[in-house]
Amino acid sequence: MSIGALWVRLRLPENGSLKGKRKVLKSITSRVENKFNVAIAEVENHDLWQVGTLGVACVSNDGRHANELLSKVMDFIGSIRGDAEILDYRIEILHTF
Repeated sequence: MSIGALWVRLRLPENGSLKGKRKVLKSITSRVENKFNVAIAEVENHDLWQVGTLGVACVSNDGRHANELLSKVMDFIGSIRGDAEILDYRIEILHTF
């Protein structure tokens, strides 16, 4: 079994409130959940207006599949992000027995 984790940090330069930030992040998380079979949530920077961090996780029987899936999720986030700028991202795969 392989567990894949994607960490994405976004900058929201046009945002002026936590409510606006939540709206943008909710839109991204909803669209990712609807397109891919993954878990996604805001994981850091909860009180910052212009920075948001999303965590995405998946479970697969193959590490390459988990990596490909999370890469597709990252590409999808990059294509739909709207007024969010991707600052950084990281993919990690954990192989278990």
